[in-house]
Amino acid sequence: MRNKRRCIAAFAAMMLLFTSKIDAQSQQSENDMFIVLDTIELEDVVVSSLKVDKKLAETTANISVVNSLDFKRNSSFTTADVLSKEPGIAMSSDGMWSKGLNVRGLGEDRMVTLIDGNRIETATDLTASLSMIDVNDIERVEVIKGAQSVLYGSGAMGGIVNVITKDGYFADKAYVHGSLLGGFNTVNSSHSEYLSVLTGAKRWYLKLNASYGQAGDVMTPEGVLNNSSYKTNNVSAKLGIKPFKNHIFKFQFQRNWSNDVGIPGGAAFAPNATADYKDIGRILFDGSYEIKNITEKFTSLKLSAYSQEIVRNVEMQPNSRTVDTLPDGKVKITTPRLVTPNGIHKTKGVQLQTVFDFTENNTLVAGIDVWRRDVETTRTKYVNVTMLKPNGDTAMVNNVERHETPIPNSSFTSAGIFLQDEMRLLNDRLILNIGGRLDGIIVENDLCYDVDYIIQNGNINNNPPGQRITYEADKSTDITWSANIGAIYNMYKNTDLVLNVARSYRAPSLEERFKYIDLGAYVQLGNQDLKPEDGYFADLGLRYWGNRMQVEGSAFINRISNMIVDAPGEFIYNTTDGTTDTLPALIASNVSKALLYGFEIDGSWMFAKNFYADFSVSYTIGRDTENKTYLPLIPPLSGRIGLTYNYPKIGSASLSLLAASKQEKIAEGEIPTDGYCRLDLALSTRIFNFGRCGLQIFGGIDNITNTTYVNHLSTNRGDIRYEPGRNFYIKLNFTF
Repeated sequence: MRNKRRCIAAFAAMMLLFTSKIDAQSQQSENDMFIVLDTIELEDVVVSSLKVDKKLAETTANISVVNSLDFKRNSSFTTADVLSKEPGIAMSSDGMWSKGLNVRGLGEDRMVTLIDGNRIETATDLTASLSMIDVNDIERVEVIKGAQSVLYGSGAMGGIVNVITKDGYFADKAYVHGSLLGGFNTVNSSHSEYLSVLTGAKRWYLKLNASYGQAGDVMTPEGVLNNSSYKTNNVSAKLGIKPFKNHIFKFQFQRNWSNDVGIPGGAAFAPNATADYKDIGRILFDGSYEIKNITEKFTSLKLSAYSQEIVRNVEMQPNSRTVDTLPDGKVKITTPRLVTPNGIHKTKGVQLQTVFDFTENNTLVAGIDVWRRDVETTRTKYVNVTMLKPNGDTAMVNNVERHETPIPNSSFTSAGIFLQDEMRLLNDRLILNIGGRLDGIIVENDLCYDVDYIIQNGNINNNPPGQRITYEADKSTDITWSANIGAIYNMYKNTDLVLNVARSYRAPSLEERFKYIDLGAYVQLGNQDLKPEDGYFADLGLRYWGNRMQVEGSAFINRISNMIVDAPGEFIYNTTDGTTDTLPALIASNVSKALLYGFEIDGSWMFAKNFYADFSVSYTIGRDTENKTYLPLIPPLSGRIGLTYNYPKIGSASLSLLAASKQEKIAEGEIPTDGYCRLDLALSTRIFNFGRCGLQIFGGIDNITNTTYVNHLSTNRGDIRYEPGRNFYIKLNFTF
């Protein structure tokens, strides 16, 4: 009760304080934030996730934008930590390193995550895709909240997360400069170092960077969160060349690698198990060639291709055993010692995109894209089987290695054609956006067994007794479509009415089709006969863009049919000796219809020179309309308020309050979570110049009051009981 009174008192005291968001979306240079501020110019923000560069104020989609300055000003353990402060975006966690996003009630399996426009395909029961990105190398992140299958195909039912990394630039004069960024956090004794060097001239540029980070176990107000440490290192390079006028060639390489990453909790593991990513990494190659202004109306032709590989090597200690008494009085003790699930996820893609400006008021984007994902997995279980005589003496000890393929070697190929036409009507008072897409999908898989072979005391058995066929070799095809209509109507000088309606789809992932998880706690299986999920989405919003105040509110609804969930059932399988049997399991099935709806309000107010305020609130309700229950992993009502003061000669200070309500509208098997309030402080200086060099300092305190609280999504995913406690952080950014 005392904590509740403190939370209410803190909330009341902060009602007129709003945290900074203006810098996150204004795309100003780092020095610009320390000039005298007396207006807001968010309408000039440019986004690129809609295939062409557009002003944020002229997009029909609801988009949140966070830029590099925000990642410096916050503790920024991962990309998700910063994005989760945006309205409608929540964070899920399997530790300090392994984090993901939930947008308006939908997780990463129903969103498309991109790095510089390239898909990250890592569907898994553990979040991690956004953790395989160097936060120090991010230029900005654009999150489209709502269905976008027209532009990006399968999976974009809940939205798009496009991470855009820092790039080089062409210049009239040759240049060389760089930056060195280092930071430290007390909550887990983590440190990170980032070095970037950039050089270029009129027709070329080259950017190189590298970083390293290390963290120990995180401290919560209730003690240490064990097994939450990690190490990470990253390198990347970008090259740009202008071989001819209006021709631009770009190439990049990224390698993001982490070791000894602790996973304190996760639904994929048995309750008593401990797990670590011994190695988890991502390697990306991509290139593009663009020709601009080919004719007066044919303004762009761009060909791009990429290859991305993600490696996961997990070690899990089950920390359990079973004891069985046999009819002859002997006792059989089975002790799983170690389980090593490993996987290689390869995604390759190519896209041809054209842009036509038929008139000043009409732009058509059309293109073809093809991408393919290949999965290779292995799993080895190391087990000790001890036989005891009735008198307790050891009769026999067997050391067993069970080699499995949890997901058969399989591929998912998608080929689609898309077009989107934007028209400006009624003297630019109405912007109308209409798009459509048609996709063909091919899924292939090899024959797969529950166990490939067994090694017992050094002897190999390639045909173990009771060997089951989990998935027959197969090939399936499907054709899907999507469409959208968006409109912005300028009601008054600074007030717009915005509408976005879309039909989206999501083809079942390879994991949902073919997974075979048997770690002792339960058996979880895929389904080769799954149908694609269909979605119908609508978003109605009102935007006010003033010089000193900007407010945006929207209400949305998202209906999904053929929703894929794990449902109890019996798996019928064939054994290699010709018999048929059944296995009780949770099987991926099209059994649900989901309805998600809610609202968001987001605003900024420049109430005095160099003082600006910000607030946001968001709420989502998710229901399984087929079973008349609530959907799992729906974030509670949440909001943020705060105040930022900018002193041009020194820097800025921001005080913010993040709050979430109690979540009791939960699915069967989930536990309710209490609400909380968290107070944060962020400080940053202006850039102090020393000749051609500069120094900027960032720092702050997360969770100033060391409040004990839980994240509803993380708590119901696994074994995360409490979020991090008070954290002091500091960063130094040296430029040269």
